Amino acid sequence: MANVQPTRGDITSHPDALEMRDRYARMLGGRDVALVDGPVFLLGLYCAVSPWVVHYSASQPSLAIHNLIIGIAIGLLALGFTRAPERMYGLSWAMCALGVWMIISPWIVGASPDAGVVWNNVIIGALALILGLVCAGTAAKSAPKP
Repeated sequence: MANVQPTRGDITSHPDALEMRDRYARMLGGRDVALVDGPVFLLGLYCAVSPWVVHYSASQPSLAIHNLIIGIAIGLLALGFTRAPERMYGLSWAMCALGVWMIISPWIVGASPDAGVVWNNVIIGALALILGLVCAGTAAKSAPKP
């Protein structure tokens, strides 16, 4: 009778074993920012739906569309941070720029926004800026040394 049981081979004889171990160690070394990926995604989700949560989609239609687009962008950055962290954490500065833009956008995109709209965007922008700085700091810390 044929042996159909799968047997596990020893990977130490694999020609690329050292490279695979190094890559695995680099990936685990940069994953301490994984705790930031979830909040960044949730922030993007809230930013996208905030015009309907705070009820200014009718009074500020251009700002509602703006927040929807920026929220989707923040969410896509978060998915990129999760999916390919070694390539995407260089874009954490874009997250900081989106945060600064969210802070000033009510006066640029909106038409005489009220206090609720302003506070909503300022809080979203401040959180995006802080989370972007955390991602940028972690990326700088886990960058490969020359």
